[in-house]
Amino acid sequence: MNSNPLYMEYVDDADPQPPRRRGWRILGWVSVGLSAVMVAGSLTAYGFYRDAMGNIGHQNLDDVGPDRPKKLNSALNILMIGSDTRAGANASYGRSMKNEAPRSDTMILLHLSPGGTQAMGISFPRDLMVPIPSCKTGTGYSAATNRGQINSAFTTGGAKYGALCVVKTIEKMSDIHIDHFMQVDFTGFKSITTAVGGVPVCLPKDVDDKDSKLHLSKGRHVIKGETALAYVRNRHGLGDGSDTQRIKRQQQFMGALANKVLSAGTLSNPTKLFKLVQAGTQSLTTDTQLNATGIMSIAKGMSGISSGKLRFVTVPSGPDPLDPNRVALTSAAQPFFQTIRNDKTVQTETKQAAPKIPASQVRVRVYNSSGISGRAGRVAQDLEAQGFQVEVAGNAPNSATTKVMFGSGADQQAVTLAQALKNAPAPAARAKGVAGTVDLFIGADYEGLRAKSGIPTQQGEIRASDDICKKTT
Repeated sequence: MNSNPLYMEYVDDADPQPPRRRGWRILGWVSVGLSAVMVAGSLTAYGFYRDAMGNIGHQNLDDVGPDRPKKLNSALNILMIGSDTRAGANASYGRSMKNEAPRSDTMILLHLSPGGTQAMGISFPRDLMVPIPSCKTGTGYSAATNRGQINSAFTTGGAKYGALCVVKTIEKMSDIHIDHFMQVDFTGFKSITTAVGGVPVCLPKDVDDKDSKLHLSKGRHVIKGETALAYVRNRHGLGDGSDTQRIKRQQQFMGALANKVLSAGTLSNPTKLFKLVQAGTQSLTTDTQLNATGIMSIAKGMSGISSGKLRFVTVPSGPDPLDPNRVALTSAAQPFFQTIRNDKTVQTETKQAAPKIPASQVRVRVYNSSGISGRAGRVAQDLEAQGFQVEVAGNAPNSATTKVMFGSGADQQAVTLAQALKNAPAPAARAKGVAGTVDLFIGADYEGLRAKSGIPTQQGEIRASDDICKKTT
């Protein structure tokens, strides 16, 4: 099984696989390099951005459909999608696949915390089994399915709506509002690495690999163009060939690329900056809202970010119990999604006194009054992650407002729950309530749980500022 979302290879260098799953998974590097420039670019380069924007294609996020997650704070979530289309110049990377429907084997959610304090690239494995919602297609709407590979969402939407179907799938799975998306193909990789002046790598031994055509001595190197292509293409010349070691090595490469882009030397040189943006935008599609003004607004708000605050992780996942060749979310996934949803690092809320009764001693029944399918289950998972004893009670009549109600003897427990919610109303007694139990009715105005400060360190994360010779095993 290969569950690595950043797995990269030529089709002629891959292990044999079914035709629908072949491809070169290099798109993450292009996406991150391009996004880092757009996020951290100097405002003085506005003219360059304006000229380069003419290269970009656009799609309207309104076509994702209704009932999207609410935006809870000023954080930004940009979904970066890699398409393996063989259209145009991409045909040289697998001519036998020229007429096949494009797929998306790289999906990275770039989460930018409020105030530019930190950023995280969250990778979704291409073999992750998730519900695929009904999506708009070129001929109508697809049928929803309870279980499908996440990378099939792009194919479901087709060339015109593929990215929007991926947006919808990830939003439904995580309840995270996605503000923008960037879709790239792989023809710009060599141009990106050349435009940035090369990417530093560190080889643990001499490599003379005829398959990937990588010929480098042990130690540090700065590589670009064909050599960079050979490095990310390499399968057997480096390490023990295991997926774990290769994933870490590839994440280090991505961090090194982002670190180079974020460096003062790159951003202060308008000529280099313009070349880099031009190289990326020639194979880029975004949502209509991500225009030159939108990009510069992001740049202004995130200009203080440093490579030490840029981290890369994979969404919590493991072997699928129903199929060892696939991947499924683990129990840690929903608490992780909650942390991303509620990231409000720049705190503006008034501090509250600690509740008299801890969450672990509060029994909560969750009712869905919002009219949004599955909302009670997701809120229940969020509350469980904070220690509450939770039961999903089902649907209740739709209501515009969220209500916290309590049975006899549970008034202080209701205060504990209310303090955990954003903009919660004052708790009220419920005549038909269960003694010692609090009932939460999720209305249309529900805004989620109160944020905790920042995103905790995740297991196995890679930082862009890490030493490139840091061991990856």
